[in-house]
Amino acid sequence: MATPLSLRVFEAEARIYRHTWRGSVISSFLNPILYMIAMGVGLGSLVDENVSAGVDGVSYLAFIAPGILVATAMQTGATEGAWKVLGGILFDRTWESRLASPIGIKQLLLGHLLWSTARVFFVSLVFALVVVAFGVAPLVQSLLAIGPALLVGAAMLSATTAFTVRLKSYAGIPMFFRFIVIPMFLFSGAFFPVSFLPGWMEAFAVATPMFHGVELARAIMIGQIPVVTWWISVLYLVAWIIGFGVMAIAPLRRKLTP
Repeated sequence: MATPLSLRVFEAEARIYRHTWRGSVISSFLNPILYMIAMGVGLGSLVDENVSAGVDGVSYLAFIAPGILVATAMQTGATEGAWKVLGGILFDRTWESRLASPIGIKQLLLGHLLWSTARVFFVSLVFALVVVAFGVAPLVQSLLAIGPALLVGAAMLSATTAFTVRLKSYAGIPMFFRFIVIPMFLFSGAFFPVSFLPGWMEAFAVATPMFHGVELARAIMIGQIPVVTWWISVLYLVAWIIGFGVMAIAPLRRKLTP
């Protein structure tokens, strides 16, 4: 539950973003449009020409739109949990200075998670509106699909934060993205059914938070029946958010308090 002090951290991040939003707002609109044109329309036309029954019974554009929505939220959460956290601890040291106020470790961490989740929500909202513009799904379903995307983004944010607070330099961040984030982006069901993967890779895909978010988003947006029961996926994602959030507290306290 948010506390007044964690909301102060949220407010501080919002005030900073008020001066820096121009650097990200264009890419927030441009990236989903480029994804939809390149993967959905460009590659999708080739897939639809050669797979008459569609991918899982729908056009390739309809198949990947929910997947890319969730994948974008996942990447946003990972980015927020990586560079922003490392900057606050090691580079500009704003997190250490905030602890000189009445704000404590838990309030600092919760405020960070709240603000970064808000960033995930904004990016997901933009993507959902782009999906509507491409005629993939009606407005209501597209907006409801933000829910699974937000859960995945928050889960990845929490996990990445728990990883980053343990680092002593920036060297671990590129490795994390190369071996965790990118494989999750490619092999968690956004671009093709995970049933096409070898058995051990399919097991990896199903264990990722992104797989569960993609399944939920497709169920909402285009009516596909998810492989995993919806409430199990929701609980799994919530467990990621809470579990990794708790795991970040102790190393953050060791790093920022004497």
